[in-house]
Amino acid sequence: MNDFTGAEPWVPERGGLRAVRAALPSCRGCDLWENAEQVVPGDGPARARMMLVGEQPGDVEDKEGQVFVGPAGRLLDKALAEAGIERDTVYVTNAVKHFRFEQRGKRRIHKTPAVGHIVACAPWLRSELAVVKPELVVVLGSVAARSLLGTTFKVTQHRGEPIALPDGTAATATVHPSSVVRSREYRRDFELFVTDLRAAAAMLG
Repeated sequence: MNDFTGAEPWVPERGGLRAVRAALPSCRGCDLWENAEQVVPGDGPARARMMLVGEQPGDVEDKEGQVFVGPAGRLLDKALAEAGIERDTVYVTNAVKHFRFEQRGKRRIHKTPAVGHIVACAPWLRSELAVVKPELVVVLGSVAARSLLGTTFKVTQHRGEPIALPDGTAATATVHPSSVVRSREYRRDFELFVTDLRAAAAMLG
Protein backbone atom coordinates (compact mmCIF):
# COMPACT_ATOMS: atom_id res chain seq x y z
CA MET A 1 0.00 0.00 0.00
CA ASN A 2 1.33 3.43 -0.91
CA ASP A 3 2.28 5.71 1.93
CA PHE A 4 -0.20 8.50 1.21
CA THR A 5 -1.11 11.21 3.69
CA GLY A 6 -4.82 10.52 3.35
CA ALA A 7 -7.65 13.00 2.97
CA GLU A 8 -8.37 13.57 6.66
CA PRO A 9 -6.55 16.95 6.92
CA TRP A 10 -8.69 18.39 4.11
CA VAL A 11 -12.12 17.09 5.16
CA PRO A 12 -14.21 19.83 6.81
CA GLU A 13 -15.61 19.09 10.26
CA ARG A 14 -18.89 20.90 9.56
CA GLY A 15 -20.79 22.71 6.85
CA GLY A 16 -22.60 19.85 5.11
CA LEU A 17 -22.26 18.85 1.47
CA ARG A 18 -21.55 22.41 0.38
CA ALA A 19 -18.44 22.46 2.58
CA VAL A 20 -17.39 19.03 1.31
CA ARG A 21 -17.69 20.13 -2.32
CA ALA A 22 -15.77 23.33 -1.61
CA ALA A 23 -12.93 21.50 0.16
CA LEU A 24 -12.48 18.60 -2.27
CA PRO A 25 -10.39 20.45 -4.92
CA SER A 26 -7.70 21.25 -2.35
CA CYS A 27 -7.19 17.60 -1.33
CA ARG A 28 -3.66 16.24 -1.68
CA GLY A 29 -4.24 13.03 0.27
CA CYS A 30 -2.87 10.85 -2.54
CA ASP A 31 -1.19 11.34 -5.92
CA LEU A 32 -4.23 11.11 -8.22
CA TRP A 33 -4.87 14.86 -8.24
CA GLU A 34 -1.59 15.40 -10.10
CA ASN A 35 -2.78 13.94 -13.42
CA ALA A 36 -6.57 14.17 -13.22
CA GLU A 37 -8.33 17.13 -14.77
CA GLN A 38 -10.36 17.81 -11.63
CA VAL A 39 -11.94 16.24 -8.59
CA VAL A 40 -15.45 14.81 -9.04
CA PRO A 41 -17.76 15.24 -6.03
CA GLY A 42 -20.91 13.28 -5.29
CA ASP A 43 -24.29 14.61 -6.34
CA GLY A 44 -27.83 14.38 -5.05
CA PRO A 45 -30.10 15.43 -2.21
CA ALA A 46 -28.47 16.07 1.16
CA ARG A 47 -31.10 13.87 2.81
CA ALA A 48 -31.41 11.13 0.20
CA ARG A 49 -32.80 7.86 1.54
CA MET A 50 -30.55 5.89 -0.84
CA MET A 51 -26.86 6.43 -1.58
CA LEU A 52 -25.11 4.72 -4.50
CA VAL A 53 -21.34 4.36 -4.20
CA GLY A 54 -19.26 3.58 -7.28
CA GLU A 55 -15.54 3.22 -7.94
CA GLN A 56 -13.99 6.39 -9.35
CA PRO A 57 -14.73 8.97 -12.05
CA GLY A 58 -14.16 7.90 -15.64
CA ASP A 59 -12.73 9.89 -18.53
CA VAL A 60 -15.97 11.79 -19.20
CA GLU A 61 -16.61 12.52 -15.52
CA ASP A 62 -13.04 13.78 -15.10
CA LYS A 63 -13.47 16.21 -17.98
CA GLU A 64 -16.95 17.41 -16.97
CA GLY A 65 -16.53 17.33 -13.19
CA GLN A 66 -19.80 15.48 -12.68
CA VAL A 67 -20.43 12.02 -11.29
CA PHE A 68 -21.79 9.16 -13.47
CA VAL A 69 -22.31 11.10 -16.71
CA GLY A 70 -20.31 8.79 -19.02
CA PRO A 71 -21.36 5.45 -20.56
CA ALA A 72 -21.68 3.74 -17.15
CA GLY A 73 -23.73 6.68 -15.91
CA ARG A 74 -26.12 6.48 -18.83
CA LEU A 75 -26.58 2.77 -18.20
CA LEU A 76 -27.13 3.46 -14.50
CA ASP A 77 -29.82 6.02 -15.35
CA LYS A 78 -31.57 3.50 -17.58
CA ALA A 79 -31.37 0.75 -14.95
CA LEU A 80 -32.62 3.03 -12.17
CA ALA A 81 -35.59 4.02 -14.32
CA GLU A 82 -36.45 0.38 -15.03
CA ALA A 83 -36.14 -0.40 -11.32
CA GLY A 84 -38.57 2.41 -10.48
CA ILE A 85 -35.94 4.59 -8.76
CA GLU A 86 -35.80 8.29 -9.65
CA ARG A 87 -32.18 9.37 -10.16
CA ASP A 88 -32.76 12.80 -8.64
CA THR A 89 -33.92 11.23 -5.36
CA VAL A 90 -30.66 9.33 -4.71
CA TYR A 91 -27.20 10.53 -3.75
CA VAL A 92 -24.53 9.19 -6.10
CA THR A 93 -20.81 9.27 -5.38
CA ASN A 94 -17.57 7.32 -5.75
CA ALA A 95 -15.17 5.70 -3.30
CA VAL A 96 -12.29 7.55 -5.02
CA LYS A 97 -12.82 11.12 -6.20
CA HIS A 98 -10.11 11.45 -8.88
CA PHE A 99 -9.71 9.55 -12.17
CA ARG A 100 -6.85 7.05 -12.22
CA PHE A 101 -5.73 6.21 -15.74
CA GLU A 102 -2.92 5.09 -18.01
CA GLN A 103 -2.05 7.29 -20.98
CA ARG A 104 -1.88 5.41 -24.29
CA GLY A 105 -1.24 7.86 -27.06
CA LYS A 106 -4.14 10.29 -26.96
CA ARG A 107 -6.36 7.90 -25.02
CA ARG A 108 -6.68 7.72 -21.25
CA ILE A 109 -7.36 4.14 -20.19
CA HIS A 110 -9.11 3.48 -16.89
CA LYS A 111 -6.88 1.97 -14.23
CA THR A 112 -8.33 0.49 -11.05
CA PRO A 113 -7.49 2.54 -7.93
CA ALA A 114 -4.85 1.00 -5.70
CA VAL A 115 -5.61 0.07 -2.10
CA GLY A 116 -3.66 3.16 -1.03
CA HIS A 117 -5.95 5.40 -3.08
CA ILE A 118 -9.07 3.78 -1.64
CA VAL A 119 -7.81 4.17 1.93
CA ALA A 120 -6.61 7.74 1.37
CA CYS A 121 -9.97 8.82 -0.05
CA ALA A 122 -12.13 7.03 2.52
CA PRO A 123 -12.52 10.09 4.80
CA TRP A 124 -14.41 11.89 2.03
CA LEU A 125 -16.85 9.00 1.68
CA ARG A 126 -17.29 8.77 5.45
CA SER A 127 -18.02 12.49 5.50
CA GLU A 128 -20.69 12.13 2.81
CA LEU A 129 -22.28 9.24 4.69
CA ALA A 130 -22.30 11.27 7.90
CA VAL A 131 -24.01 14.22 6.20
CA VAL A 132 -26.55 12.38 4.05
CA LYS A 133 -27.33 9.66 6.60
CA PRO A 134 -28.89 7.35 3.97
CA GLU A 135 -31.25 4.61 5.05
CA LEU A 136 -29.66 2.31 2.46
CA VAL A 137 -26.28 2.26 0.70
CA VAL A 138 -25.99 0.49 -2.65
CA VAL A 139 -22.40 -0.67 -3.16
CA LEU A 140 -21.50 -0.69 -6.87
CA GLY A 141 -18.61 -3.02 -7.60
CA SER A 142 -15.47 -4.30 -5.90
CA VAL A 143 -13.68 -0.99 -5.26
CA ALA A 144 -16.66 0.45 -3.40
CA ALA A 145 -17.00 -2.86 -1.56
CA ARG A 146 -13.36 -2.75 -0.50
CA SER A 147 -13.81 0.79 0.79
CA LEU A 148 -17.04 0.16 2.68
CA LEU A 149 -17.00 -3.56 3.54
CA GLY A 150 -13.35 -4.62 3.60
CA THR A 151 -11.18 -6.91 1.54
CA THR A 152 -12.99 -10.19 2.23
CA PHE A 153 -16.42 -9.18 0.88
CA LYS A 154 -17.22 -10.64 -2.55
CA VAL A 155 -19.84 -8.80 -4.57
CA THR A 156 -20.48 -11.75 -6.87
CA GLN A 157 -21.33 -13.97 -3.88
CA HIS A 158 -23.65 -11.54 -2.12
CA ARG A 159 -25.14 -9.29 -4.81
CA GLY A 160 -28.72 -8.27 -4.15
CA GLU A 161 -28.65 -9.48 -0.53
CA PRO A 162 -29.43 -7.29 2.49
CA ILE A 163 -26.17 -6.57 4.32
CA ALA A 164 -24.91 -3.87 6.66
CA LEU A 165 -21.93 -1.52 6.79
CA PRO A 166 -19.66 -1.76 9.83
CA ASP A 167 -21.54 1.17 11.43
CA GLY A 168 -24.84 -0.68 11.04
CA THR A 169 -26.19 1.24 8.04
CA ALA A 170 -28.32 -1.01 5.84
CA ALA A 171 -26.69 -1.83 2.53
CA THR A 172 -26.75 -4.08 -0.49
CA ALA A 173 -24.18 -4.73 -3.20
CA THR A 174 -24.25 -5.21 -6.95
CA VAL A 175 -21.85 -4.95 -9.87
CA HIS A 176 -20.54 -1.65 -11.18
CA PRO A 177 -22.54 -0.51 -14.23
CA SER A 178 -19.34 -0.27 -16.28
CA SER A 179 -19.07 -4.07 -16.12
CA VAL A 180 -22.51 -4.30 -17.73
CA VAL A 181 -21.48 -1.83 -20.45
CA ARG A 182 -18.53 -4.09 -21.31
CA SER A 183 -20.39 -7.38 -20.97
CA ARG A 184 -20.65 -9.84 -23.86
CA GLU A 185 -23.95 -10.93 -22.30
CA TYR A 186 -25.33 -7.42 -22.09
CA ARG A 187 -29.06 -8.18 -22.02
CA ARG A 188 -28.69 -10.82 -19.31
CA ASP A 189 -26.34 -8.74 -17.16
CA PHE A 190 -28.43 -5.60 -17.54
CA GLU A 191 -31.52 -7.46 -16.33
CA LEU A 192 -29.58 -8.87 -13.37
CA PHE A 193 -28.41 -5.35 -12.52
CA VAL A 194 -31.97 -4.04 -12.68
CA THR A 195 -33.11 -6.94 -10.48
CA ASP A 196 -30.52 -5.95 -7.85
CA LEU A 197 -31.69 -2.33 -7.96
CA ARG A 198 -35.31 -3.41 -7.60
CA ALA A 199 -34.28 -5.42 -4.54
CA ALA A 200 -32.62 -2.31 -3.15
CA ALA A 201 -35.79 -0.29 -3.68
CA ALA A 202 -37.80 -2.99 -1.92
CA MET A 203 -35.47 -2.80 1.07
CA LEU A 204 -36.51 0.83 1.50
CA GLY A 205 -40.15 -0.20 1.43
